[in-house]
Amino acid sequence: MVLFDLKKLGKLEEAEFIERPNRFVGLCRINGSIKRCHIADSGRLKEILTEGRKLLVVKNPEGMKTDYKILAARMEEGWILLNTSIHSKIGKKAIEKGVLGFKPKKIRSEVKYGNSRIDFLVDENILIELKGSNLLVGRKCLFPDAPTSRGKRHLEELIKAVKEGYQAFILIMVLRDCSCFETNKRLDPAFSDTFAKALKEGVKFAGFKVEIDKDLNLVLKGKIGLCR
Repeated sequence: MVLFDLKKLGKLEEAEFIERPNRFVGLCRINGSIKRCHIADSGRLKEILTEGRKLLVVKNPEGMKTDYKILAARMEEGWILLNTSIHSKIGKKAIEKGVLGFKPKKIRSEVKYGNSRIDFLVDENILIELKGSNLLVGRKCLFPDAPTSRGKRHLEELIKAVKEGYQAFILIMVLRDCSCFETNKRLDPAFSDTFAKALKEGVKFAGFKVEIDKDLNLVLKGKIGLCR
């Protein structure tokens, strides 16, 4: 089931990763030249952005600070998505297709609630926060890949929403070939503790897996559960 076509973003080109001088910029070799590429992922990505890694990139419009944007990286299992700016589009499509266990009548994106913007409001009373996981450890997908006070705040808002009569979901999109999802307790114990509290307080968990197929489409590969 196709959720998003990467080719809609422009002409895709292959690149080779060189180094990451800062959080949002990577130096890449494209057609023999070194170019600055935007990294739309604030994770550490240490096992992904390694020297020589093959990437899929798309050229940026003239006048931007970077020449290209990174879309995907070639890992053992094939291309994996590496661009959080399109997570919302993919997540919305997956919700429409029923990954929450039902097909909603209405979805609104980027809804203000409390002191945050929550990713989706579904059918007027269901708040959904989407997180993408591209960190693979063994057969587990983990989140986060860097400490996230923002992610913790989102979970706290969902807990508050449940107490106020909303339904709420934490929706995890896994981008690697894993068998289950787990929070990254060692890296961010505060997020992990808040995640566990959210589930106890009535926030629901839903997870789904996406892959990039041979035609460079993001496809839904089924649901994924919590590690036990």
